Amino acid sequence: MTEPTEIRPLLLTGASGALGRVLAARLARADRPMVLSDIVEPAYDLPPNSRFQAADLADREAVGRLGTDFAAIVHFGAASTEQDFDAILGPNILGTHHIFDLARAGRARVIFASSNHAIGFHRRGVLLDEDCDLRPDGYYGLSKAYGELLARLYWDKHGLESLSIRIGSCIEQPTDVRHLSTWLSHCDLAGIIEGGLGCSALGCRIAWGVSRNARSWWRRNEVIGGEPVDEAEAFAGVVVSGASEADPVSARYQGGTFCAAGYDRDGFAPDEVFVWRGGSGKG
Repeated sequence: MTEPTEIRPLLLTGASGALGRVLAARLARADRPMVLSDIVEPAYDLPPNSRFQAADLADREAVGRLGTDFAAIVHFGAASTEQDFDAILGPNILGTHHIFDLARAGRARVIFASSNHAIGFHRRGVLLDEDCDLRPDGYYGLSKAYGELLARLYWDKHGLESLSIRIGSCIEQPTDVRHLSTWLSHCDLAGIIEGGLGCSALGCRIAWGVSRNARSWWRRNEVIGGEPVDEAEAFAGVVVSGASEADPVSARYQGGTFCAAGYDRDGFAPDEVFVWRGGSGKG
């Protein structure tokens, strides 16, 4: 009689963060063992069939001690706000490299938490496809653009499957006008992740992390995980103009206040990235 094959666990990094807590609960299944990891232990009860293992993502040896026997890695561990480069370098750039190396060693696919801030300097109202220019709006966004390019490299060179989710504003409900375009519900985030985990031939893909928002700036050419179920417009009557509309730079670009932080150029950045290629360079 053939012995049953042991199910390889799922690794969730950033398990102690706000979204990590949500995903630990939503990804938990009786037939899915999970390893939850972060630099500090979660302040919540672990779901059944899971265990915690601490690791500093910037420490290659600590990441290596997590092991390589994972079916997939849901990589949400990172500094999650705009900070100076030194604070971003360890968890977001070195850490993402270490996680992709771990996935490569174990032939695991990666679900990477990218961000809308990887494309934040595109103008509001411009409808973007997944293959739009990367226009990061700070060091945080730069680290997410790096992760997307790392995913591409590891697919082209090593055949490592991955899904990079450009997460919009993943909060309980929209609270300002910008969120009516960028909101991603917790339910819809989990749906995209499950779609990436269950896809039979994932390859290297990018998905917009956005709910079914009438005001969205992002066109979903391929829906992974099924059509989103939530929509921001349901909250349009209760949101108010917030910090993202408080100054001309924040109000102009998709990245909002991340674009305005440290902004000191004269006027607006040109809409056309490669002005020398024949674009007008008009801001």
